[in-house]
Amino acid sequence: MEQKIINCKIGEGTKIWNYVNLFDCEIGRDCKIGSFVEIGKGVKIGDRCKIEAFVFIPSGVTIEDEVFVGPHAVFTNDRNPKAVGDWDVTKTIVKKGASIGANATIIGGVTIGENALIGAGSVVTKDVPSNHVVAGNPAKYLKKR
Repeated sequence: MEQKIINCKIGEGTKIWNYVNLFDCEIGRDCKIGSFVEIGKGVKIGDRCKIEAFVFIPSGVTIEDEVFVGPHAVFTNDRNPKAVGDWDVTKTIVKKGASIGANATIIGGVTIGENALIGAGSVVTKDVPSNHVVAGNPAKYLKKR
């Protein structure tokens, strides 16, 4: 198994661990990218982010500064995927300071607000306002942060 980093802009001080695949993406300064992460074409990740092991971030996702993404979290980018034909990539935004728990699934087309917290194992199907804590499947509001 080999690591592939193809045509990426990676900021100073960013550490990238083993077996990572990065394709045509942009990663800011002082980030940590864990092992077995895949980041797709056009993805933008801000400064001081921590992306834990086994995270999948496809095209259409923007992650702002100081975001934590827990291990095995997955982003999707098409609400109606199919094996044959074109994909309809939807935009997903994770705002500054948000935290996404382990094994969370973020459905394409949502915005996760500043300092929001997504509980481990949650399935986020709609926007999460700033400073809200959500959890469950589908993710529901629990409290303010």
